[in-house]
Amino acid sequence: MSLVSNLFLLFVAAGVIVYYLVPAKWQWLVLLAFSYIYYIAGGIRYVGFLLFSTFVTWLTALAIEKMETAGKHKTERKFVILGLVLNFGMLGLVKYTNFAIENLNALFHMNLRGMQILLPLGISFYTFQSSGYILDVYWKRCKAEHHPLKYALFVSFFPQILQGPIGRYSRLAHQLYEPHKFESANITRGLERILWGFFKKMILADWSAVFVDAIFDNPDQYGGLAIFGVLFYTIQLYADFSGGMDVVIGIASMFGIELDENFTRPFFATSITDFWHRWHITLGTWMKDYVFYPVTLSGWMKKFGRWAKKVFGKKTGRTLPICLSNLIVFFVVGVWHGAAWKYIVYGMYNGIIIAFSGLMAGNYKNWKKKLNITGKENGYYVFMIIRTFVLVNISWFFDRADTVGQALHMMRLAVTRFAPAELLLIPAGKEGTAFTPYALLILAVGCMILFIVSVLQERGIRIRETLSRCSLPVTVAIYFCLLLSIGFFGSTAAVRGFIYAQF
Repeated sequence: MSLVSNLFLLFVAAGVIVYYLVPAKWQWLVLLAFSYIYYIAGGIRYVGFLLFSTFVTWLTALAIEKMETAGKHKTERKFVILGLVLNFGMLGLVKYTNFAIENLNALFHMNLRGMQILLPLGISFYTFQSSGYILDVYWKRCKAEHHPLKYALFVSFFPQILQGPIGRYSRLAHQLYEPHKFESANITRGLERILWGFFKKMILADWSAVFVDAIFDNPDQYGGLAIFGVLFYTIQLYADFSGGMDVVIGIASMFGIELDENFTRPFFATSITDFWHRWHITLGTWMKDYVFYPVTLSGWMKKFGRWAKKVFGKKTGRTLPICLSNLIVFFVVGVWHGAAWKYIVYGMYNGIIIAFSGLMAGNYKNWKKKLNITGKENGYYVFMIIRTFVLVNISWFFDRADTVGQALHMMRLAVTRFAPAELLLIPAGKEGTAFTPYALLILAVGCMILFIVSVLQERGIRIRETLSRCSLPVTVAIYFCLLLSIGFFGSTAAVRGFIYAQF
């Protein structure tokens, strides 16, 4: 049931109506019922994985709490390890078994057969969310939930289960369980956000995908468009993922629930570190809290730090453990994205840049001082944005190409061949190349609208609050034009699922 389908909209409308009609104390049960109906609609065979993750992490948290009360801290730690191994073990089994078999075959010239394994919808998201809950209970950031059905709702809340945002129990649980009164402002706010998400998904993402697929699937035929292929992919990925988040957050808002933001205009970032503070924010904060800090503060990392200080001096010795922790984090980020070497390279590419920047921070500061750059100059700010944008786009080659080899081939084509006229040879829509110029125009106008909105937001202007202060005819006209453009232009592109739903 796609987030942009008519059936899903009817499903959400039914959910909202039932939610506010039932007695307040049963509202959370309505959310649970609709969450499981939604997940079952995607394939009943996937439900067992969701139930396993829910049951294991719920029991683990209860066991941790019990051991804590009894003062059995060593046993408590064993339960944490067991729960994480079982939960991540399920994810590893279904997502990475065949990848491991392929590499064993290649490395040792074996002939092991792959396994026919289902990849459950949204498994990476709910595995990370439920694992974070175990660690939060262990670190006493929240108390264990004793009601199994309430905890099941936390893991399965239907707007976010397929592609996030990755929620925290301490922030999300009370919103899911407490009653909410009907407020027209929540409905209006939700519908506005959903509409904006549809615009990004159906016009920008789906039309960009037409050109991305043609270029990356036929690199030799459209080799002169390699640079355009990655630029279109930037539009597709951002509009698809952030558009999906707009829809998800908008739906949750209609139930009176506020989910975490996952994007804050990432292409205004001035460094790769800043980019990851703005892009897929909940994954980044999950990695920071549950991977980076535990690794950095671990005993073996402290030993490495002491060794590094002796060998390289205090300054570099303090930095190296942080750099190593970042490399580990981004290795995990790469593996999270998928079972393929291209994703590992994608993760390590980002990790190496961040680690190198950490090592060079002092040098950068000295160079800026010598060049009389304070960092507040407009020209320098624009340079940093463009530099970061280029580095990010290089990483997308690994993310979108089928293999590392193809990614490197596309990079070579991007700097050795340039034939923009080939864009007009890519069929767009049912009318083929006849519609291609119009498709490019639709994308250009859509990107301009997105850019203007992003600039205003980056300057602190709240678009929806500003619109709410406009006269009713003006507000209605703006939303009507947006809705009309989605219906007219969005329907002409091929309907596609959300990219991150496959994770």
